[in-house]
Amino acid sequence: MSPRVSADGHAPVGESDDAAPLAKAVEASDVERVKALGVARGKIEAQLGRRIVGQDEVIELMLIALFARGHGLFVGVPGLAKTLLITTLAEVLSLKSSRIQFTPDLMPTDITGTDVLEDDRETGQRRFRFVQGPVFTNILLADEINRTPPKTQAALLQAMAEGRVTAAGRTYPLEQPYVVFATQNPIEQEGTYPLPEAQLDRFLFQIDVGYPSAEDEIEIVRRTTAPAASEPESVLGKEEILALQALVPRVPVAPHVLAHAVALVRASRPTDESASERVKKYVAFGAGPRASQALIAGAKARAVLDGRFAAEVDDVRALALPVLRHRIVPSFRAEADGVRPRTIVEELLETTKP
Repeated sequence: MSPRVSADGHAPVGESDDAAPLAKAVEASDVERVKALGVARGKIEAQLGRRIVGQDEVIELMLIALFARGHGLFVGVPGLAKTLLITTLAEVLSLKSSRIQFTPDLMPTDITGTDVLEDDRETGQRRFRFVQGPVFTNILLADEINRTPPKTQAALLQAMAEGRVTAAGRTYPLEQPYVVFATQNPIEQEGTYPLPEAQLDRFLFQIDVGYPSAEDEIEIVRRTTAPAASEPESVLGKEEILALQALVPRVPVAPHVLAHAVALVRASRPTDESASERVKKYVAFGAGPRASQALIAGAKARAVLDGRFAAEVDDVRALALPVLRHRIVPSFRAEADGVRPRTIVEELLETTKP
């Protein structure tokens, strides 16, 4: 795999020995595609580093979600470059992107599209024509998704789960690759609508975006108060991304790795015989089978992004927190005692060994 580029890296993306694997990703063997994905990761991170300082873990999870064909929910206070990170990724990958600013008065048709009545000038007849909404894109940025009512939030469910949209009695396929990156502000909860568990479960990861380090914050201030830097360059095209996405499901997983992923998820359910007393006390509902699928899909993508040819237990355990924390519903007692889903997942990792 290509070495990571530091936050202030401005390495050019010009021709190099690594260009061949990228160019041949569509027709390459699986071994060559793993190498190509490692090359692509280094180049993507280098280009993101032209605008984004730090946030290495956030970027890694975002790329894992993309190549695992999953969706990501970004949670963080304002001003942490969540929106800038997602829009920059779309530029680097030469993909179409749309942004929806979720507001209390947003309607489902504002997302999916609607039929409009128009006149045919030649025949004089009137007919309905479907006008596509912003959901018809490759990377959809759902900004502050919890500021709109559940009725409108649910307009994204079919798109996220099936890659298609049904409107006015007709179903329209969405162009691939397709990924939804939503942002959510953990403060200013007045006037917000918590996401239903069914929709939270559709997100592969909940990606918590934290404050930068002191060193990174100095660099952020320096960059944003200086003349604008050069624009990021494109690294991958649509066909190359689809070819690399197709590689991830073929990554092998040993039986003990699969078993550990399932054991972690089952241990989060208070009704399961493997659940600890703490889980029974503090969890109302644990994670469902989709969490086990997310752990394995994410582990496969993480392995190939690291240039490895098989998913390992360490991949599963590294992704347990972003996969499980939004799928665990704490009990009233947990809320009263201040026990958060993050604490519960950390305890699961301590008590559930490979």
